[in-house]
Amino acid sequence: MFTQLHNSAHKTADDDAVFQPINRGYNSIFRPNHLSLGLVVPLETYSQGPVPTMTRHLERVQLAEELGFSAVWLRDVPFNVPSFGDAGQMHDPFVYLGLLAGQTNRIALGVASIVLPLRHPAHIAKAAASVDVLSGGRIILGVASGDRPDEYPALNLPFAERGARFRASFDYIERMWEDAPVFENFYGSPHGGMDMLPKPTTGKLPLLITGGSQQDPDWIARHGDGWITYPREIAAQARIITDWRTRVDAVGDPPKPAVQSLYVDLTKDPQTSPQPIHLGFRLGANHLRAYLKSLEEIGVNHVALNLRFNQADTEETMQRLADDILPEFSRPDFTTD
Repeated sequence: MFTQLHNSAHKTADDDAVFQPINRGYNSIFRPNHLSLGLVVPLETYSQGPVPTMTRHLERVQLAEELGFSAVWLRDVPFNVPSFGDAGQMHDPFVYLGLLAGQTNRIALGVASIVLPLRHPAHIAKAAASVDVLSGGRIILGVASGDRPDEYPALNLPFAERGARFRASFDYIERMWEDAPVFENFYGSPHGGMDMLPKPTTGKLPLLITGGSQQDPDWIARHGDGWITYPREIAAQARIITDWRTRVDAVGDPPKPAVQSLYVDLTKDPQTSPQPIHLGFRLGANHLRAYLKSLEEIGVNHVALNLRFNQADTEETMQRLADDILPEFSRPDFTTD
């Protein structure tokens, strides 16, 4: 993944592009040809098992905001599935987002990603809009079809139908932003003047689609407000991001941001050469900075760093990231109201 770090990186063609504004969180972290950095919660090391301790979890999110990280990202993990091996932050994402909305002021609150087929879209729409209002427009809602087959029979849902259910849920959520919408959908048919409140702060929520979500790539390009993908070798990621941009342009939409995750074990020696770990690297700050610059050059707009396998003290690592990495990727408006 780390090979061909420099010789396969290239600037995108969107030099003069702008992303359409959506809400405060989305607008603050996404800029064309610029990469911002966030962190995946829980902010701790739990490499020996699937369940984190949630030690100082709120204080660490507040520290991430204080240090200037642009976003924190939650995950939707309804069950601790043994084959998956990761319980995420354990708390329900919307309940946890409500806590974070009241205990932070500026940092964007992302979810990567809500598994649409496992929840009724009316509940998703209301919960997400509530967080958006309570946080002053800081939510970024990643959505996915789900990749853990064990969860579906637990909810008496067919895993094979998750693609169709994803599309129906996506449409339902978007219709909830209208005033007293009337429509027919797999999940229900609102009518009779009923309405769902609250509405999002700006009239809609940013919906970023994760991976393929069992959808045609052109559907994703047309309907998503951005795309979340996984880390790959630089040259392969460059081709995939270019294809994403091309498809967005082909469907007649303005440019949209691309996001990826990255597991990091940051060493104290800034010169430590990269060594592969699960979906990321053990490396020093100098090599991490260079790798992130290469991602920026191929058109990745945001990287969510995951410290699950990090061996050093969490607060110390966050501080070193803020001192050695963030200055290269932060912007003044990331920390303003």
